[in-house]
Amino acid sequence: SAFLIIELTVKKPLLNLRLLVRRNFGFGMLANFLLGIALYGSVFILPQYLARIQGYNAEQIGMVLAWTGLPQLVLIPLVPRLMQKLDARLIIGVGFVLFAASNFMNIYMTGNYAADQLLWPNVVRAIGQALVMAPLSAVATSGIEPENAGSASGLFNMMRNLGGAVGIALLQTLLTKREQYHSNVLMQSVSLFEQATRTRLEQLTQYFVNHGILDRADALHRAYVAIGHIVQKQAYILAFSDTFYLLGVALIVALIATLFLKKAGHASAGGAH
Repeated sequence: SAFLIIELTVKKPLLNLRLLVRRNFGFGMLANFLLGIALYGSVFILPQYLARIQGYNAEQIGMVLAWTGLPQLVLIPLVPRLMQKLDARLIIGVGFVLFAASNFMNIYMTGNYAADQLLWPNVVRAIGQALVMAPLSAVATSGIEPENAGSASGLFNMMRNLGGAVGIALLQTLLTKREQYHSNVLMQSVSLFEQATRTRLEQLTQYFVNHGILDRADALHRAYVAIGHIVQKQAYILAFSDTFYLLGVALIVALIATLFLKKAGHASAGGAH
């Protein structure tokens, strides 16, 4: 609170917070905050999913994530040329649409959803990220005077990092809560009154007996534990799907914020021309 009061009252603030009331910079900051949530959040969620559900090691996870990074090596150098031919706002919009779509492609995951199924969502995400980052920065800071450039740069980069911190904390909490919710829902269907449950228990018990568990009571206990693990795994898969849905919604909100941006060459700030 003291920081805000000081920065808004002194003649030469360390960070010029008044920049936030400018249309392009204010909406650009909002979009950048949500972009940070999606950028860092997706990098947090994907390795969690691959390690916990698919049992991937660090090398295998790296190979999956590489398909997010490699296309950007080709695309990012081409974006400035694209900005010279097209309205930067259009590029940003297409980027957010693709980035959001890549997350919505992951909301119906199953136990077999692994590297092959994640390939195209990661490629689409890479294209979307490459199209968003540089144009958004250019439009948001359009018209910023030289004396305010430091404040604008600091606030813009801080907001993306803040979005990442908030996003990771939010996603971890959501993952835990939604896993508990889906576990409770699924367990209502896993009952000894259900013939499918009794059949599965018998199959698992016989499996353990055939693999060296002589005590049938112990084998039955292991069958109960195995079913519990199956339910928990399925609950986590559904929870991970929910996190991708949240990331997609955040990017749609960011897309809406970009609709309020003015064309960079006609921003209202004095230095726009």
